[in-house]
Amino acid sequence: MVRRPVAWVTAMVLFAEAIGIALVNWFMGIVVDRQDMSLAGLDSDVMSTSSKVAGLLFGLYFALCGVVALRVALRDRAPAGVGRILLFSAAVVHALLGAFTVGLVGWGAFAFMMVVLGLIVLIFMTYDRREGAVSDAGPGDAKPDGGATDGGTANGSNGGTPVIPPPAPSAS
Repeated sequence: MVRRPVAWVTAMVLFAEAIGIALVNWFMGIVVDRQDMSLAGLDSDVMSTSSKVAGLLFGLYFALCGVVALRVALRDRAPAGVGRILLFSAAVVHALLGAFTVGLVGWGAFAFMMVVLGLIVLIFMTYDRREGAVSDAGPGDAKPDGGATDGGTANGSNGGTPVIPPPAPSAS
């Protein structure tokens, strides 16, 4: 199956992105601090500290999303609850960041954001919530183990009518 490797790759990419985002914002904070300039009257120390704190928070956020993806890979089950919400929010963040980076940074950054977005979406697509369910079975259709999906038995002994197969198509 392809779903476990997708979850592993997504986790590793999110961990790398967490480190990258934190380092870039930390570097920007150092640059702003050494420039000793203000923007629209803001103190450079405030801007430097804000950049560093934002980098750490976004880094922790992406690392937490990476932990969720890693847990999906280890357990080989779909994310649930808060983890599912975190991965959904990470997908939205990557879509928005992709839209912003295409104009500010370029097409390479946009492509990276779309690859990460695709990996996160692929986790949701490969780990279907109804993994063990018979999805196309109607009422009265038999399960693979011989039981019926409507609570009765496969031979219709619960008083229901048996399912009659449709006639075979003619060759004319």
